[in-house]
Amino acid sequence: MTKGNKPSTEKIMEVLPLLAKEKGISEEVLIEKIETALKAALKKDYPNSENITFDVDMAKGRFEVVLYKQIVEEVADPANEITLEEAKKISSRLRLGDMCPIKIDTKAFGRIAAQTAKQVIKQGIKEVEREQLVERFGSLQNSAISAEVKKVETDSLNAIVSVNGTEVMLFRGDQIPGETLHEGDIVKVFVSGVSSADKRPTLRVSRTHRELIRKLFELEVPEIEDGTVEIKAISREAGSRSKIAVISNDENVDALGACIGPQRSRITKICEELRGEKIDVVKYSDDPKEFITQALKPATVLSVDIPDEEIKACEVVVPDNQLSLAIGNKGQNAKLAARLTNFKIDIKPESGFFEGKSETEQ
Repeated sequence: MTKGNKPSTEKIMEVLPLLAKEKGISEEVLIEKIETALKAALKKDYPNSENITFDVDMAKGRFEVVLYKQIVEEVADPANEITLEEAKKISSRLRLGDMCPIKIDTKAFGRIAAQTAKQVIKQGIKEVEREQLVERFGSLQNSAISAEVKKVETDSLNAIVSVNGTEVMLFRGDQIPGETLHEGDIVKVFVSGVSSADKRPTLRVSRTHRELIRKLFELEVPEIEDGTVEIKAISREAGSRSKIAVISNDENVDALGACIGPQRSRITKICEELRGEKIDVVKYSDDPKEFITQALKPATVLSVDIPDEEIKACEVVVPDNQLSLAIGNKGQNAKLAARLTNFKIDIKPESGFFEGKSETEQ
């Protein structure tokens, strides 16, 4: 066989040392993944064999596979047994009852077996990369962190941002609608975890995730960070408006005042970070009627009727001149209130006469 026509498995072994160095994976871990791959490949040619060992030599760029069969007088299981006569052809020292080592010519692997090996090795390396990424950035998951914009792609507007020295893709769909990022910008992103996509694992970051709201308030409001004030629910339409429901665990602390801050300083800073997104801070209540009343602010609510709390639906009556405010532009206020309370809200004017829809799904 010429050098330019090496079997697939040999080619795999040639690139493994470079692969280990490139991916930053230890040889021991890589060998473990290789063995898993080879076992999967060998199962196609030796589906019933029970004793197969592997000897991977990274230094020499080769691997050895040995199939062991027990030496018996009469073979009942060809996949795992061999006669003494056949075993003697391999080694004259072998005796009945011994395990006979049979070297498998890896060059004889079929194309399908070699392809299986490559696929499993690729998957194994991806798993290792993901584990390394989780280990490295585990403490950042479910947190808001500053990221520097390194590049914005002209066509897609996807941005490459630096998170603790690692470049991560901030996709256009995860950017706040209407915002334009530029190289050098410092923005807050929510780290939701590590991607499990088919491509190389990477951090998932977003500026549209509703939990970014929670984390920004935790950063700006000491009373939330220490647990005195608690955020009970969040609903968000990124780039436009959000609602958060808060409650104080200390009767001496005003939850709304703590979140808004002196001269609205705290909430203003958060809104600026979110490119002017409006945020309604409302009081949470365990009483569904009161909570729904608060959630529909700034509109005034006259009454809330909940026929059956298990159905999670209610009818709300507001003053005639408050109907538009309660529903909001394109139904936004009512939708956010519905998501915040997890209730379907049907809004009606006090007079009973109105035009258009006022019913809002959660």
